[in-house]
Amino acid sequence: MTALPRGETPGSPAADDDVAPPSSAVPAPSTGDGPETDGGAPGAGERAEATDDTADGETDSAGEATDGDTGDAAGGADDTGGADDTADAAKGSGTGADADAAPAPLSEAEAELAAQRELRERIERRKAEKEGPIAAGGKLSGKAADLLAAVRAVESGEQPATSFFDSPAPAAPRRTAPGPAPARPRVPEPARAPRSAPPEAVAAAAAVLAEGGAPAALAGPAAETLGAQAADALRTDPWQLLGVPGVKPEQADGFARALLGAECGPDDERRTAALVGWLLERAALRGHTALDASEVRAALTERSVADPEAAVQHAVAEGVVLVFQDGQEDEQVHDGQGSEAPAESDEGGDEDAGAGQEPVQVLLGLDRYALAEESLADGLARLVNACEKDADWEQAASAAGSPSAAELIRAVAAHGLVAHTGGEAARAEPAALITAARTLGLRALGVTHSADGRRRLAGATGDPETAVTLAGLLSGEQGPGRDGEGAIAVDLLVVLDAPQLDVETAAILVESLADGTRLVLSGDPGVLGSAGAGRVFADVLAARACPQIVSRTPDPGPIGELVSGIGVGELNQVEAPGKEVVIIPVRDAGEAVHRTVQLVADSVPRAIGVPSSDTQVITVGHGGSAGTRALNAALKQRLNPGPGRFGGFDPGDRVVHVPAPGRAEPAVVVSADAEGLHLDCAGTEVVVAQERVESSVRHGWALSAHQAAGMRWPAVVVVLPGDAAQGLSRSWVYTAFSRGERHLSVVHGVDQALPRAVAQPPAQDRTTRLRTLLETPAG
Repeated sequence: MTALPRGETPGSPAADDDVAPPSSAVPAPSTGDGPETDGGAPGAGERAEATDDTADGETDSAGEATDGDTGDAAGGADDTGGADDTADAAKGSGTGADADAAPAPLSEAEAELAAQRELRERIERRKAEKEGPIAAGGKLSGKAADLLAAVRAVESGEQPATSFFDSPAPAAPRRTAPGPAPARPRVPEPARAPRSAPPEAVAAAAAVLAEGGAPAALAGPAAETLGAQAADALRTDPWQLLGVPGVKPEQADGFARALLGAECGPDDERRTAALVGWLLERAALRGHTALDASEVRAALTERSVADPEAAVQHAVAEGVVLVFQDGQEDEQVHDGQGSEAPAESDEGGDEDAGAGQEPVQVLLGLDRYALAEESLADGLARLVNACEKDADWEQAASAAGSPSAAELIRAVAAHGLVAHTGGEAARAEPAALITAARTLGLRALGVTHSADGRRRLAGATGDPETAVTLAGLLSGEQGPGRDGEGAIAVDLLVVLDAPQLDVETAAILVESLADGTRLVLSGDPGVLGSAGAGRVFADVLAARACPQIVSRTPDPGPIGELVSGIGVGELNQVEAPGKEVVIIPVRDAGEAVHRTVQLVADSVPRAIGVPSSDTQVITVGHGGSAGTRALNAALKQRLNPGPGRFGGFDPGDRVVHVPAPGRAEPAVVVSADAEGLHLDCAGTEVVVAQERVESSVRHGWALSAHQAAGMRWPAVVVVLPGDAAQGLSRSWVYTAFSRGERHLSVVHGVDQALPRAVAQPPAQDRTTRLRTLLETPAG
């Protein structure tokens, strides 16, 4: 395998001191602290990071993310995206949480009990449903299943709509295509803060926490997570503290011992149930929607649970998690002890009946992700079956600018769901599809992951009205709005950056599409996956649930050639006469930071013509001596020095705003006042309240590859210090190297770890159920 090209550093050798030396060997990587997992949240006193950027595949036997930061390894710190490290006060007393976390709490103890009863009823219904064939949508349960049954009964004419409601009302007619929704004025709104818990609930929780030796700083997050009755819940079951983001089992155990004394034991059913739920929540932060039961049992064993099988059985019985045997749900049953047992046959027990069959994988999952995957699978099947061929697409296909675009148009003409794969240049094909559909009189719209992607798509179609961001579409701030039945008013929806779709967002999106709407999922399968749980695009491709159009349009230039090779596992040398690709070897992290600052501030603007404001730095992790924190500090000092008088920021600072987990929006600080920090996000004014600045805004000259996904810049500097080797994977390298449009500099200090990471085949890094649900025929 050949090495990356060693071109000259931008600028003349006489002027720059960062020219790659004429050496045939790359310096050995420096030693030092390992990098933080990409996307890890900061400890106390540090700004909250963006999203789940955990290095792919780094898991231990317990199914937890391996923390690359050696300083946190001993403590088992949870450094996955969206979960913040323990606060200072918590570190001092052994319990920690993120004061800014905002889960949706229950307000009353009765509501909690009712929810638990409803969940148990759902589990019983699931068991009963396995006795017969499952029709499309039959995997739904609870209110979702009841609603689906009601809708289908009305549509089939079996029952009138009034029979399902207390107040008689005529059945609504089927939707007809409405005219364009009236334009709504777009008024910028302040970034919304999470709902605070009632003061009395916080005070009561603080009193209980004090009894257990936990800091009062946890009272707010505990009340937000556990509801108004948090104090009673914690006193009855101290391990419910594990539900507070950032709290670890060791800390919850200490709190429980202080409250319960001799009654506290490692096999307490309250403890084991909380541990099972915590393991699944941790897995979701790494992208899993379910975990293998054996993996959960192994993790429980490592946490001193004497009978992990009984612990899993109890957690399932209590409705903490759901159990699945995907692939053979009708033929297999769970034996209640976490093992895989074949169902009894009506013909009598045949000991050899299962001979030669592969063992059934038993999965455990949280209810929210199970319902999201089942709803998404049912919704995709609905779109496939409801497609109407109501337009003549052949002329549009014949006029397409490329064979791949014509193939995509013909596939969409005949199918309700189509998958499209390709690199950056292939985005022209969905753009051509949108344009063709609109010429046919259809309401066609393109959806992107970021505002930058929206800008690029609008440029490709020539019409700003054809492109929106996914967050803007779902919130109603962008796009055509919704029709009278609540469906998004489109006939064709093209989702670009589809690998960034998590399962819950995808389920909401598909549920918002009316029957007959065509859906195209388009993206580059080589990039890193979504920040949230699930691997929607990869599962749709693997299940072959719809036609797949593979673009034959390659990305142009030296960067495109380099990235194409990485996609197939080859780190090729490419010719870069215009210094499109440059490698700068470094000996240690300190030199990596120095070279990076020099490139951004001087070399790239002078030699390539790309200003510092259009040059983005991408590195493996947030921590470490050459992570985003260190690089941002150095870049601010050089490019925009100042005292940080606005909560650590100054006007002109490049920042990244995180309005929600999984969304990283580059911005520039404008000013600050009593309302909060004023940001310019790609021309849109955003005001972040003072209390939210620390948790949702950080400097943005340097980003992680996960944060950079879905965006591109004229020039990119990828920093690979020696301690970054363990965070590299083919997907990471592919994503980082493909973010540059005109220029790519690689500050290289990982020696042979880079070609090894590229050569390593990408693995199934997330456990999900969507592929199985899509592959299972309905009925």
